[in-house]
Amino acid sequence: MANVLVVLEQRDGTLKRVALEALAAGRALADHLGGEVHAIALGPPGLSVEAAGAHGADKVFVATDEAVRLYQSGPYAATIAAKAKEAYTAVLLGATALGKDLAPRLAARLVCPLASDATEVAVEGGALVVQRPIFAGKANLRLRVTAAQVVVSLRPNNFRPVEAARAGAVESIAVVDAGGARTTSVKAPEHATVDVAEAAIVVAGGRGLKDAEHFAILDDLAAAFGGQAAVGASRAVVDAGWRAHAEQVGQTGKTVSPNLYIAVGISGAIQHLAGMRTAKVIVAINKDKDAPIFKAADYGIVGDLFEVVPRLTEEVRRIRSA
Repeated sequence: MANVLVVLEQRDGTLKRVALEALAAGRALADHLGGEVHAIALGPPGLSVEAAGAHGADKVFVATDEAVRLYQSGPYAATIAAKAKEAYTAVLLGATALGKDLAPRLAARLVCPLASDATEVAVEGGALVVQRPIFAGKANLRLRVTAAQVVVSLRPNNFRPVEAARAGAVESIAVVDAGGARTTSVKAPEHATVDVAEAAIVVAGGRGLKDAEHFAILDDLAAAFGGQAAVGASRAVVDAGWRAHAEQVGQTGKTVSPNLYIAVGISGAIQHLAGMRTAKVIVAINKDKDAPIFKAADYGIVGDLFEVVPRLTEEVRRIRSA
């Protein structure tokens, strides 16, 4: 049982980047185990899965129906579990909002362990080893899986999509209707932006911005990166009603792992650090030289954010236009 099953997350009929990241992790595992990578996707008719084969899937199971155009926990869990029971060493999926709801349902149906929010998966001595942060990101736990099967949710932006062309043979399967609650609609924000959990760059603001209107300077900085950046916020900012909860980064918000995290006017409470500590590069801008955020930062700027951020925005624009 050396094959790996990857759950492909989609939106509006197109695979999300996190699906390709999961394929990269699955491909690496299968190559070590001497097995194949099979993928499974649920979505509306016309769901596009061509990218799965290009990124390492030997076979792709596709279940399409208008009933699963939107994520439905019951049918998703029942359909994927029915396929996973055919014998897979690991079932991988992204630790997104969808994945965090789906993963425990799959583990319960498969009666197997769940390793959530993994930042590393590997094979050591013939066994699967999973690494995940614990204690609000202060330490990493390495789990050696001895069970015959395991469900693993992968933290977004920790696994780089890799083109590894395989057959990607598509096989249609039926959706298993498990009943239960139904999602009937999803309301997008008035001004749809990049999700902080998936963005390559996150510009986050805290109470140091003093007022909701001052977040405009962070919106300008994020825009200067040409659609790659999302604006995030600390819990205090969200609690004050300055920004939407969907933008909150931290222990009670979203966990992010961007290539670049710019913390503006954020002191660096442990609850906030828990949500962004795994960013590749952390830049802190704060007028308080003793702010805890500087201990986690790779680069720090001690200064007035209202002077520093606009100049940084100008410089980013200049470099991108060069």
